[in-house]
Formats: sequence, structure tokens, C-alpha cells
Amino acid sequence: MWSRLVTPLDPAAAASRLRANGPRRLSGLALLDSAMRHDTLGRYSYLAADPFGSFRVRGGQAFWNGVGVPGAPLAALKAVLAPWRTEPDPALPPFQGGAIGYMAYDFGASLERVAPPARRAGLTHDLAFDLYATLVAFDHRAGTCHLIATGFPETDLGARARKAASDLDVLEAALNGPEPAGEAIPVPPLAWRSNFTAESYAQAVERVRDYIRAGDIYQANIAQRFEAALPPGFDAFAFYRRLRARNPAPFAAYLEFDGLTVASSSPERFLRLDDRQVETRPIKGTAPRAADPAEDRARAEALLASAKERAENVMIVDLLRNDLSRICAPHSVAVPTLCGLETYAGVHHLVSAVTGTLREGADGLDLLGATFPGGSITGAPKLRAMDIITEIEGDARELYCGAIGWIGFDGSLDTSIAIRTVLMDETRAVLQAGGGVTLLSDPEAEYHETLIKAERVFSAFASGEGA
Repeated sequence: MWSRLVTPLDPAAAASRLRANGPRRLSGLALLDSAMRHDTLGRYSYLAADPFGSFRVRGGQAFWNGVGVPGAPLAALKAVLAPWRTEPDPALPPFQGGAIGYMAYDFGASLERVAPPARRAGLTHDLAFDLYATLVAFDHRAGTCHLIATGFPETDLGARARKAASDLDVLEAALNGPEPAGEAIPVPPLAWRSNFTAESYAQAVERVRDYIRAGDIYQANIAQRFEAALPPGFDAFAFYRRLRARNPAPFAAYLEFDGLTVASSSPERFLRLDDRQVETRPIKGTAPRAADPAEDRARAEALLASAKERAENVMIVDLLRNDLSRICAPHSVAVPTLCGLETYAGVHHLVSAVTGTLREGADGLDLLGATFPGGSITGAPKLRAMDIITEIEGDARELYCGAIGWIGFDGSLDTSIAIRTVLMDETRAVLQAGGGVTLLSDPEAEYHETLIKAERVFSAFASGEGA
């Protein structure tokens, strides 16, 4: 492992410089961006580009650099990562090279017996991870910025050292170059279309309540799927910069793949694994912010006091305690935070923390396989809720409610739940927004909650503000 301390930059500004000043055929830009600063949740950001390998899964088949590899997808990913195993440097930020990418929600159908969706847009793979040998690591609490290089895919130590030195030089030169001018072409508000009307969403809520009355489930998360045409020449990275300004989040992300761009402002951690210690932080319970400080405090206090929202959160905490117990050491699962209040640009949330110690013999990919997808965006019981979600929503969720994040060459990982997340190809953008439905849900209020969650993302598409 080789590293170099450089002058700190804002992560988005660093990404802009890397795009402008890096190699001409820059590919696979990945920014995991703590756009909302927080001493623990929003401490680190990571920037990488030009991966040396790509891992993809579609239809149950895994591919490494375009060539099919045998085995179940997570076993295949484990085999792909194995040759690059390195020990971490404790003086550096936790992620020091490895895989960055996503797990689509629909990958869950290969892990559990659940019904397949009726329609799939085909925007995403089931899994997509790129392997990065070099990255920029930002420690916002310490105010430092490290360039980190592994020298991979070279394996001889001398060759690795020479490649790492060259990679660090190229990366530093790109970051020292000028930052390009912003987006020049104005972007009008997009014409979003949903797969639900207010009436049909209310009917969906009532169908979930009927399932609850029948004893099938206790709750389920139901989402709208919004789609809009993008204007020619749309600048996805400029959009992301507006999004992070308007809706800063501790688990924001911008990822470029062939034919697909992902822009996320997620507030929710799915799983972190650090030295066998596991943490998941489910969000259940939402209230809109108010411009007036007194009204804003009143809304936060009402959220904390809401029997419906707290019951919803506690049910998911119980589900996640069960999920972690499948893969963690006996008696190690705990709930250090239950229904804590977290405040973001547009909403207040109730957030809990569930922790555990990964059992001996298991690794991060075993952890993902035992718990994916996250319970906070499915329901309880999870598998029956997933079937009901598929039945009611109709469309595949693809990346929405899946996971975005990194898996280190040392086996550690950190991932977010893919909410407040936009998928973009050359012609269209897709955004989904949902909420948990319980017996106490009011259909009109649930529909309004989905619009509140989507509004700040919608507004970031029009240029001229927050860029």
C-alpha cells in the first residue's frame, strides 16, 4: 500500500478536476460522497476512476471483465476479490482500494424464494462492481486528503511499487489542474410520469392494509416509480452537484458505468463491516421540515411522539435483529439506538442502530447474502412483504432499495440503502420514492410522504440553483 498526503479539496470539486484533467478515456468515475458532514456517518468520502476490472451479474450469471465465471454470484465475487487481498494501513481512512458499485434490489430474488416482477426496464445489472487500484480518500473530521495506490493489477512487489508511484503522480497532477466551468446549457424542469396516480396509490395502501388485517404481514414499503425524458446533452454530473447542494446526505454517491449513471443522496446506511463489527441503521418514520424554526421543532417532536412511526421503526429493528442473528455470533446483536431523531435538508427521520459481531468463518459477502435486501425498505415479515411489493408495484425496482457502496481488498465494507437515488441513461431518468405502510397508515398521508421524499431530487434537475 502506498499513499501521499495532498491539499484537501471538496470531493465534488476533486471529481470535476479528475474528469477534466485525468486520462482522455477516463472511465468508471465513482464518488462516494459524505455531502452532509457528520463526525461518524459523514466522516469519509472516496473518489476513484479507471478501474482495472469489472464484475457484473445478470440473470444469475456472473462476468469478470466480460467473461463468464462459474458459481453463484456472491461466491463468484468472493473468488474475484481473493487474489487482491491486502491488509489495511491503520493510519489511512478505512477504504484503501477495492470494489465500488451496487447490488440491485431484484438481486434479492436470487437469495430468497420470492416472486419475480412483471416488468423490468433493464437499466441495471443485478450486481455491478468495478475494482479500483487507486483512489482519493477524504477524512472530513481530520481535514486531510490522501491519495492511495495498491499497484494492482501488478502482482510482483517491485512492479506494484512502480505502478503505484506512477498512478499517484497521474492522480495528483489531475487534482492540481484547473476545475472546469460549470454546465452551460440551461435545463428546464422535467416532465415526470409515475406508475401511480394519487387514487391508485391510495388503493395500493388499502391493499397492504387488507393483507395486514388478514395476518399476512405487519407492514410493507410501497413505492412510486417516476420517469422523465432527458434533454439532449444533459450533464449528469452537473445534476449531481445540484442534488448534493439541495439535498446533502451522508451516503451520497455518483457512479458512472457503460450506459448508466447513478446519482444518490441517500441518508441511510445499510451495512458497515469493520474488523468483524457490523452495523445497520434503518430509517422508519418521516416528517417534512418547516421553514419556521418553531414549527420545524414541533414537527420533529411530533415525529418522536408518533405511535405509528415508532411502531413501524421497532418492527423493522426486530426484523434486522433477526437478519443479523443469522450471520453474527450468538448474543452479540444489540440495539444501541432506538428511534433516534436525524434531521436532513427536507425531512426529519427516526433512525435506529442495530449492531453485532460477525461470526467466525464468515466474511462481508456472507453478511450481504444473509441480510440483503434491507428490511427497512421491504417490510415484515420480509419475504412475504417482498412478494406483496412485487404484486402491487408491478415494475422491478432495479437499483432502488438495493445497496450502493464499497468492499475493501481487506474484506471491510460500507454500503447505503439506494433511496433518493436516480438512474440515468442517455435518454431518460428514473426515480422511485416510497414509504412504509402499516394498519395505522392514512392513504393520503402516505402518498404525500412519497412526494416529499422526491421533491428535492426533482428540483435539482432544473439548472440555475444550487450548482
